[in-house]
Formats: sequence, C-alpha cells, structure tokens
Amino acid sequence: MNHPSPKPEWRLRLPQRLPGRTLLGLGRGRGRVNGQPGVHARVRLDRRTKTLTKRLRPGEVAVIDHVDLDRVSAEALASCGAAAVVNVAPSISGRYPNLGPQILVEAGIPLIDDVGPEIFVKLSEGDHVRIEDEVVYLGDQVVAKGIAHTAVTIDAAMTEAKAGLSVQLEAFVANTMEFIKRERELLIDGVGVPEIRTKLEGRHALIVVRGYHYREDIATLRPYLREYRPVLIGVDGGADALIEAGYRPDMIVGDMDSVSDDALTCGAELVVHAYRDGRAPGLKRVQDLGQEAVTFPATATSEDIAMLLADEKGATLIVAVGTHANMVEFLDKGRAGMASTFLTRLRVGSKLVDAKGVSRLYRSRISTWSLLFLALATLLVMIVAVFVSPAGDIIRPLLAEQWHAFLYWLTGLFS
Repeated sequence: MNHPSPKPEWRLRLPQRLPGRTLLGLGRGRGRVNGQPGVHARVRLDRRTKTLTKRLRPGEVAVIDHVDLDRVSAEALASCGAAAVVNVAPSISGRYPNLGPQILVEAGIPLIDDVGPEIFVKLSEGDHVRIEDEVVYLGDQVVAKGIAHTAVTIDAAMTEAKAGLSVQLEAFVANTMEFIKRERELLIDGVGVPEIRTKLEGRHALIVVRGYHYREDIATLRPYLREYRPVLIGVDGGADALIEAGYRPDMIVGDMDSVSDDALTCGAELVVHAYRDGRAPGLKRVQDLGQEAVTFPATATSEDIAMLLADEKGATLIVAVGTHANMVEFLDKGRAGMASTFLTRLRVGSKLVDAKGVSRLYRSRISTWSLLFLALATLLVMIVAVFVSPAGDIIRPLLAEQWHAFLYWLTGLFS
C-alpha cells in the first residue's frame, strides 16, 4: 500500500540550469537586434501546451493559454528550448501552489503572464516578435502586454496560493462521495472492465505515465525489467516514453490524444478511455490508423483505469512510474475530479508499488571511472604476477600460444 506522501516542497530546484537560448538557424536570440533590446524570435501559438511542444523548436517563443501552468508542461517547454513563454491566462490563479512558473523562471526562460486572448488574433504562426520586459512587439507595434514574472513575484503568488488548498480539500471530499456513487460497481466488483487479449494473470504490470521523473525512474528500473519482464502498459504519452527508453509497450491505455502515431501502430493492444455514456473521441483516431481497440467507459482518469484494468485481470504486482500520488500533484495535472485517484489506490491496495522518485532514492556511489581504474589495476597485478612468479615460466608460453591463435583467427576473418 502507498505510504503517505511527504509534505510537498514548494521551492523546486532543477538538476541544472538550462543554457541561455538563441534562435537556431536565424542568428537571433536575446540581446540587441537592429539596436532593439529584448528577446527576438519566431513565435509558435497553440491553446494546448502539450500540442505546442510537439512543434516548438529551440529559441522560439511559445504562446499558450494555460491556467495554472503545471510542472510537466513547464518541463516540456524548457526541454524544447523556448526562448520565452507568453501565457494568455494567469500562470498562477491562486487555487493551489502550482509548480510550472517557478521551473521556467529558474531555467532562465522569461514568462509573460495574463496577456489576454487577443494575441491569438494579432499574431500568426511564424511571426518574428520582440519581447522586452512585459511587452510583446510585432515590428514596432505592441500586440500584448502582461506581467513579467520573476522569482520574487512567483514566491509571493505561491505563498498566497497555499491558502487555496483548504478549498480544494473540501472539493476533494465532495468529489470523492460523488465518484463513489457513480463508480461503485466498477470499484467494488470490476463491472465494466473490458475483455483484453493481453495476459496479465500472475504477472507484474509496469504502468508508465509521462509524469515527474519518468525518464530517470525507467532507467533505474532496467534491472527489474530484465529480470521480471512485466507487462508494459503506457498511459497515453507514457507509451512514447517506453519506446524512447527502448521498450515496446504491450498495451496502451488512454484518450489517445497525446500519444504518437508510431506508438499506436507499434503492435500494442489499445484500450480507449471513453466517457461514462460510451462516447470515445479517441476511437476515431485509432480507427483512422487502421488499428483495432476496445473501449473502457469510466469517469476515472486514464492512469486510474490502467491500474483498475491490471488489478481486475489478475496482475500480482503493479509498478507505477510517473503517476500522481498526492493532492498537489494531481491538482498540478489540472484535473478537478481527483477523487478517482484516491479511490483507485484504495481498490488496488497492496499490489501497487509507486516507483516515483526511485532514481533519486538510490544512485550508485561507484563511478564508471572508478570501476575502470579497478579493472586496469587488477590486470596490471596479473601481468606483474605472470612475469615475476616461478609459475610464470609455464604460464607465459600458454598465454603466447593463445594470443597467436587469436591473431590467426582475427586475420582469417579479413583474408
């Protein structure tokens, strides 16, 4: 059973500061261009942040519409190398202390906040803009003006937002009761779980969500994956995370809106998350790709139905990577119906092992260079022993014979 999550740490520190951005291929970036200071770059616009990051290139300005910018989205923008981020909506609304804005500022990426929706009309994809302080220019024309966040403004907003957690906790209790009424048959008896062809009975299941530290945790779990060979279940973009790590998912579960076509056609069994009334918007995309899929109607989140599916089909252990474990993390995902995550974990019980942060819990203290030095030292000791010991007169001719045999075999490959 999951242990209580520790108190969240509001001051998040990145492993390393990302380097200053420049617009690759255009010779532009921060500084002065034609005597004008600020960030000079091409702009990319999309109201859905996760859609924008698929085409955002290093050194470009991202224009988004994202209330309460979450941590995963901010990390994606930072990894894309955004020169600046312009948000139509408030990046911190005050509902709860979301982590995204702090990540961008600590990565050295300017964040212009709450500029209003008109920017989507005034700018077009690929326009070259200039950002100075809190103002966005297209040529000499001011197209938007907002709030330029700094570490000081974010700290103040986060302090105020902590007070909003009490309101969210009340909503959590209400949502939990409502969810129990709607999904009691699913939670208690497994009614509504679809039939699948992937065999989970008696096996481990690894469920991967593209959440916090998923890359590091997958890398740390490689010995476990080699030994136990669990059923690999990717939740939407988690399927791409598995493929990037060198694995092929056995099953993909989700809305199918943030997973690539390559993942959907990799041969994995597809389970489309549907609304309670049976509507499944993601099913059409799957069918357009010529793939077959089953639907799973439920009001829970996709990561929750993946756990319920693995539990109902007889998995002996469920290892979760990148999933959301506490209230702040779930709010940071931007989901209001967080009750399903709490109740799903009660339903799955002791089968669930949350791998979140396992890469930070343990890291080998022996470096690669230390191991190499040890191997070379051992080899040197063996060579010295052969030449100075009385047994060396017997061993040296044998070693020489083996060496010549190896050279003969090696030259034979190329003759």
